[in-house]
Amino acid sequence: MARFPSDNILFLDIETVPQYSSYSELPESWKLLWNHKASYLIRNKELEDPENIYPRAGIYAEFGKIVCIGCGIISGSGENKKIFIKCFSGEDEKILLIRFSEMLNKWTPGGAKYLCAHNGKEFDFPYLCRRFVVHQIPIPADLQLSGKKPWEVNHLDTLELWKFGDFKSYTSLNLLAHTLGISTPKDDIDGSVVWEVYWKEKNLERITAYCQKDVITVAQIFLRLQNESLIKNENIEIKS
Repeated sequence: MARFPSDNILFLDIETVPQYSSYSELPESWKLLWNHKASYLIRNKELEDPENIYPRAGIYAEFGKIVCIGCGIISGSGENKKIFIKCFSGEDEKILLIRFSEMLNKWTPGGAKYLCAHNGKEFDFPYLCRRFVVHQIPIPADLQLSGKKPWEVNHLDTLELWKFGDFKSYTSLNLLAHTLGISTPKDDIDGSVVWEVYWKEKNLERITAYCQKDVITVAQIFLRLQNESLIKNENIEIKS
């Protein structure tokens, strides 16, 4: 496996929700479009319909929005490695994306930098790009694929690294962490209920805390795949 300098990597995780609180809140034009999309997603017509699968809308950039972007940067080496975590979260997705873009543009100059997420190439990176386009915000250079050759794209994906060329299956972040002996927080929240925590509980802080922990887990998995020592709990710093 190729080795990458961990201090030149921005570890990422995004949390997304449907743009509307429920199917009944969808404007009629969007409802028709979701019904069409749902017709391809429904597996059992006796148990599922466009309304009861609407919570899944958050995973599609056309019907969802980003409510939190978690970022992590590692500094130091060996047993003294530290990770600094910063989250951009809020109700206004456009402001959130602008703040993230400003941070990314400040961080990337001065040498090769990488972005790393779990299943990032299939989800996080393209989702971010699509939402930038929706809001008519320039896509940051490090997310941009257009005009780049494959070897010029500095995107890393812990899921892809773990596959070692095998494309038959998906391995979740928690499963991979457990497989590699990396402890993960025992939370009462996972990706499938983020929409409910956001729209019903109105608890963005809880989602942000969940996102922070996922960023840490992605970074630890990456270090483990690189056969490097993990970051100690006391060396994790959350930036406000």
